[in-house]
Parts: sequence; C-alpha cells; structure tokens
Amino acid sequence: MRTSVKFTTAALATSALALTLAACGSSSSASSSGSGSSNDASKPLVVVASPTPHAQILEYIQKNLAAKAGLNLQVKVVTDYVTPNLSVQDGSADANYFQHQPYLDDFNKSHGTNIVSVEAVHLEPLGLYSHKVKSAAALADGATVAIPNDATNEGRALQLLAANGLLKLKSGAGTTATPDDVTDNPKHLKFQEIDAAQLPRTLSDVDAAVINGNYALDAKLNPTKDALLLEKAQGNPYANILAVKSGEQNDPRVKKLAELLHSPEVKQYIEQTFSGSVIPAF
Repeated sequence: MRTSVKFTTAALATSALALTLAACGSSSSASSSGSGSSNDASKPLVVVASPTPHAQILEYIQKNLAAKAGLNLQVKVVTDYVTPNLSVQDGSADANYFQHQPYLDDFNKSHGTNIVSVEAVHLEPLGLYSHKVKSAAALADGATVAIPNDATNEGRALQLLAANGLLKLKSGAGTTATPDDVTDNPKHLKFQEIDAAQLPRTLSDVDAAVINGNYALDAKLNPTKDALLLEKAQGNPYANILAVKSGEQNDPRVKKLAELLHSPEVKQYIEQTFSGSVIPAF
C-alpha cells in the first residue's frame, strides 16, 4: 500500500518506505523522530495522524496552544490505517491519533503490537453515501455497496446497514461482523470490501459506499448533509483516541497533549469547525 506522508514542520523529508516513518528533521530540529520514552519534556512529540480531522485538530493545537503549554509538537500526516500503529510500535513516532478502540484492539491482536489508548477525543459518525440515489430506500435490488475492508470498520458498516433495515445480521455478530454474517438481505445487496481510504473514490463506480467520517470530510463530503444514513452519537463506542506504546502513557509530553486535546479551546474548535460532522467525546 502506498502511503502519502506530509510533515507539518518546515523542510522535513518524507520516508521512502510506506510502513516506516523516517526520523527526519528540519534544520532547526536535527532530531525530530519519536524515540520511545523520554525524560526531556522539551524534545519534540511526534504524532502520526490522519489528515482530517485529526491532523487539523493537532495543527490547531500546534499553532495556538502548544507553545504556551511548553509542548514541542510535530505532526506527521498519513492516509492509511496501518502506518500510524507500526510507527508508534517501532519508535519512529511517539503517539498516534486516527483510530477508535475496537480497531486498536483488533490491530494489536493481529499484529502483535502493544499500543494503548490515552484518552478519547472525538467521534466521526460513519455514513452511507451515494452519487446515484437520493435515499437508502432507493437502492435497487442487487445494488453494489462498498464497505471498509478492515475488520472493525467492516462490522461497523454492516451494523449501520442493519440498524436501518437494509439487512439482518447473525445474533452476536457484533463489531467484527462480515458479509458472511448477513442472515437476511431483502435487496440482495452485493458488497465490495475496499481499503477505507479509497472508499470516496468508489462512489462513481458503485451504487453506494459506507465511508469513515475522516475520509468523507477529506473528500469534501459533509456527513450531516450528504450521508443517506449516519451513525447515532449516543452510546457509540467508536470515539477516536490518542494512543501510545504501552509504558509511554506517563511521558510528560503525552500528558500535555492529552490535556490540550481535552481543553475548552479544542472543544470549541471542533464544534465550530466541523458543525456536527465531528463531535467532541469529552
């Protein structure tokens, strides 16, 4: 998988490998990569994040709050769901901000990593989108619906469809449901399992797609206006989290960032910037 990487500090170079972020720095910061536990609170805290809204929120902190808090924050932006955890695990980044707890649990289990949540920050409701129909009810018999191909978001997508009467799932299927768990499919929907980052691009080729909130926003889709179906926030377990390698939770830099992510300023920024498409989880 090819990964697009952007550094928010000037003159940083991207890594040549998609799954390993290089320890490159600007001329004013020769050592800018994550290096595991650090007793020096002045060292840069390197955080890997998805572009929208995660990196936007971090960049708001970087520009408006970090300096006052004594935090040297560096943000590395990636567009896939694998690089951030591998980078934290191998120490080339200190933390990441892109995922929810069910995804992290599945990733740790399948990759043998030991990454833990520091705190929940926000929720991005998952939605069903289409360029071909105006409502979910208008989907034709045999329509093709693209869904995320990672275990937890695929189950989440199927749960969304089930909650709105498009299908029924086997009892106990839960967050790891797959198309094999569909027990009733009255519209005979066909499912294409696609990498989550690519789902917005499939909208011209399929009848509908279930898209993660961050990728919807990045594709200029407005979940509150454009989604045919949208997850409810109440009781939703999919809040996005700040995560670190186990044992790094007490890094003073991580604690500073956690405090800033839960600050009134960040809550106001989320509410005013995303207008309900991203919801504070604190």
